[in-house]
Amino acid sequence: MFDVGFAEIFLLALIGLLVLGPERLPGVARTVGGFVRKARSSWISLRTTIESELAEADLAAPIKKTSEELRQIGKNLADMAGLNTAIDPSVKAEPASTSIEMTEAEPEQDSDSEKSRNV
Repeated sequence: MFDVGFAEIFLLALIGLLVLGPERLPGVARTVGGFVRKARSSWISLRTTIESELAEADLAAPIKKTSEELRQIGKNLADMAGLNTAIDPSVKAEPASTSIEMTEAEPEQDSDSEKSRNV
C-alpha cells in the first residue's frame, strides 16, 4: 500500500533508537503497531463495505433495466389496446348499446303504464 521496503523500515528503526533510546523504543513500537493494525482493519472494513455496495449496485442495475422494459411493454400493450378499440367499433358499441337499450326500455314502460291507465 505505501510501498515501504525492509531498508526503509530498518532506517526508521535506527532513527527511532537514536531519538527515543532503547528503553522507550519497544513501547513506542507496540503503540505504533497498534495504530497500524487499527488503520488496516478500518481500511479493510471500508473496502469491504464499498465492494458490497458496488456489487449491490451491479445487481440493481439489471433489475431497474428490466422493470423499465416491462413498463414500456405495458405502455405498448395499452396503446395497442386503445388502437384495437378504435379499429373495432363493436368494442365501443357495447357500452353505448346498453345505454340505448335502457333509454328505449323506459318509453316502453311508460307506454305500458299508459295502457293500464287507459284500461
